Amino acid sequence: MTKKAIELIRVSTEGQAADDRGGIPAQRAANLRTAATNGLEIVRTFQIEDVSGAKILACPEMQELLRLIEAPEICGVVTREFSRLMRPEDLSDFAILQRFAETKTLLYLPDGVVDLGNKSGRLFGILRAAMAGHEREEIRERMNSGKEAIRRAGRHAGGDNLLPYGVAWDKKQGWRFTPESEKVKEAFRQVLTTVRPYSEIAAELGIPRTNLRCVLQNPIWLGFRVYDSKRDLSTAGYIAGENGRQGYRRKVARDEADVVRVKVLPELISEADFQRVQEILADRAARERIIRNQHAPRYQFNGYLACAICGNPLYTQTNSKAGYYICKLNNTRARKRGQLCANPYVLSRKLETKVNGVLADRLQDRATIRHIAEMYLSDAQEAAGVAPVNTEAAKTLITSLEAKRSRILDAYFDGSISKAERDKRLASTDVELSACNGVIERAIQKPMPAITAKQLAELLGVFAGFQFLAREQKRSIMAATRARIFTSGYLIERVELSSLISIEKKGKKTNNAIGSSYVDSPFPEAGA
Repeated sequence: MTKKAIELIRVSTEGQAADDRGGIPAQRAANLRTAATNGLEIVRTFQIEDVSGAKILACPEMQELLRLIEAPEICGVVTREFSRLMRPEDLSDFAILQRFAETKTLLYLPDGVVDLGNKSGRLFGILRAAMAGHEREEIRERMNSGKEAIRRAGRHAGGDNLLPYGVAWDKKQGWRFTPESEKVKEAFRQVLTTVRPYSEIAAELGIPRTNLRCVLQNPIWLGFRVYDSKRDLSTAGYIAGENGRQGYRRKVARDEADVVRVKVLPELISEADFQRVQEILADRAARERIIRNQHAPRYQFNGYLACAICGNPLYTQTNSKAGYYICKLNNTRARKRGQLCANPYVLSRKLETKVNGVLADRLQDRATIRHIAEMYLSDAQEAAGVAPVNTEAAKTLITSLEAKRSRILDAYFDGSISKAERDKRLASTDVELSACNGVIERAIQKPMPAITAKQLAELLGVFAGFQFLAREQKRSIMAATRARIFTSGYLIERVELSSLISIEKKGKKTNNAIGSSYVDSPFPEAGA
């Protein structure tokens, strides 16, 4: 009988997966030979691209592979070399080997079979994994050492995207200034002779506004290429991309002895002018910090407002005298990604007047307090009066459904059902599993604590005269009550206090992640 196996193909970068590269075809050919030698039928192939061997456990493809090998029909995984499975960077990565051992899954390599379920296989697997990780470290160290030697020799060790603005480098011509460097000269002249804002200078010269300051601070204009930072090579220094894809290593400052400073070009700007511009930049930065500190208190509730549409925090917009609150999803980055929120810009003074009114007036109204307390107590009584759930029966049903799920996967691997039929049956089973798990979760939840109208009035009483308090006093109360106010435009849709009370325009009951909470209707008319 032919044994069923899963094929694993992995390349570390998108470039290695390109059609003109032979990495993936070579791995596939080697895997086919291994499968034929061992009498295996490959029933599923996982081709993982742009994932480092040190972060393979974080990618969804590997998570699915580790789930599929639980099926008894899957006898093993076929791959070209051990490093395709993993190149561990820390000990947590060895969880992959543990899963292979628990499921009695064999690892088929061109040079033999590794059984991680026995002591010799475990020893071999751990050693091979450690060697693969060590090899990765050595490759990285050799590459970094080579690049460092290139930098100290006055050459460029990276791609064009790492070159300063207005500077070019190639092996034939070496370092040279590009025509864009004339814009830099003009920027230096304007900073020295005018008081124009950076934004105006940048717009006139076609330089990104946020880049202009960094461009002016680069010592390349004195002819020196300076490397005063480096990539953090520690485990904590690597920031993986989404779904375990290749990310980046954050930069850290070099020790003074490690700073590389090499003369590579003639001066574009005199040293006197360069130093004078640095003083002007530092002076402007100091004045801007003072101005920001002076203007910061004009927003009363920044940090306590959230968008009622998408749930993201509201940010403050400081580029205008009027002052606006905006949803986080309406910033420049979100706009470029096409993830805009429908919540519009709102004037801070108008919205803050509404917030003051709700907290100071509506939450002091007797009818509002009584209505919230009655509904809250009603909700607590309903929760207390629910018939006990037979959790043992629910757990038995969950076990039965999980066995059914395994049978569906087995039928798919046997070829008895199609992928579409598998997905249809799994979807139905997963719905039932989710319902059973929800029943158990609700059964073990703690009962909602009761609260009387008097207790509620005491809680809300801190907001009496709220509108007459100073900004810092208001913010102290907001912090103490853990207030969070959700708005849509100028409408206040919901107010949450102390993780206990939640007041919303549309009446309904809910539970939040912190604990039992009540969502009430609105702010009834005062005096009702």
